[in-house]
Amino acid sequence: MIVGAGPQGLAVAAWLRRAGVQPRVFGEVMAFWTRHMPRGMLLRSSKRTSSIADPRRTAMIEAYERECGAGMPDPIPIESFIDYGRWYQRREVPEVEEGRIESIDAVRGGFRLRMDAGEELASRRVVVAAGMEPFAWRPPELSELPSELASHPFDHPDLSVFGGRRVLVVGAGQSALESAALLAEAGADVEIIVRKGFVTWIPEPKANRTALGRLVDALLAPPIDVGARGSAWMAAVPDAFRRLPPSFRAGIAHDILRPMGAAWLVRRLEGVPLQTRRSIRSAATSNGHLRVELDDGSVREVDHVLLATGYRVDVTRYHFLSPALLANLRVSGGYPRLGPGLESSVPGLHFVGAAAAGTFGPVMRFVTGSWFAAPAVTRGVLGKPPAPFVRSF
Repeated sequence: MIVGAGPQGLAVAAWLRRAGVQPRVFGEVMAFWTRHMPRGMLLRSSKRTSSIADPRRTAMIEAYERECGAGMPDPIPIESFIDYGRWYQRREVPEVEEGRIESIDAVRGGFRLRMDAGEELASRRVVVAAGMEPFAWRPPELSELPSELASHPFDHPDLSVFGGRRVLVVGAGQSALESAALLAEAGADVEIIVRKGFVTWIPEPKANRTALGRLVDALLAPPIDVGARGSAWMAAVPDAFRRLPPSFRAGIAHDILRPMGAAWLVRRLEGVPLQTRRSIRSAATSNGHLRVELDDGSVREVDHVLLATGYRVDVTRYHFLSPALLANLRVSGGYPRLGPGLESSVPGLHFVGAAAAGTFGPVMRFVTGSWFAAPAVTRGVLGKPPAPFVRSF
């Protein structure tokens, strides 16, 4: 059984099907991308790093473009990536069940799954590919504010609803900066508050004028577009990453996952005030609005605060994992401890996507991580030893 029908779950299903295993996949196809990514958003990852893993390499973005008869822009609009994901599903994993898994319990010989309609299912193995949905993080000091006045970008598939309103955006990462751009373009009065003293911008790759130079660039380019090249290459081999000393792993993860924004946002944010070295000291409702005091004593009267404060993985927040199962699941810092085949301490229970990043590194949070996870899980399901040092692309 595979819980989740986003890029990671679909990739695992495609590799299993190719190996002769017929998994059952549960979930709404591309649900997180459809319900929790704002319209008009562009992917931070480039087109070359955004193909979902498939065992025959015939369902990559290039094949989608050929079949559709049109090129996909780069950076990729969210609507185009969702359409590609659905095309991949129809082609590689035609049978996806949209029923909701309410609980998973470990039993002798495997697992018992209970559906929202009351049906019970049995499975020897379960792959959790449920994504980031429970992990949106909001600062505790602002958690008491009503949702109509303070929210997370996760809550908004359409930011145009804030047109004509005063919005304070908190954060320095891609989500914060792109949300601010979309808000401003929708007619909102926007200001960005950044705790650090600067914003890190991801430089755009320089165009090489010679064919040989372009070939060398393509061969040397790491499979993720963020972080220093050395960090990105070390993260590109997840099974090697997990063997590094903890301090090395932490440094690589920080380099790749720290808040940063794509350079193509700079022009779109011209005219949007951005305050660095500032944080919210307090916020209180006032006549249906918010009175926000910053740490320098200045005050903002706004209609809404958008808390683009990122995601913090904590698999104990997956509602469908039963308390008894969680009691036997080894977790460190919110991440399950995984072994070969991305198998957890509960035999037969595998985790892919962001939940696997604690063991196999930050690349697992990107679509390109599916190129490692899908074949690795498949080998684990088939009882084969892990392939040595598989790259994530």
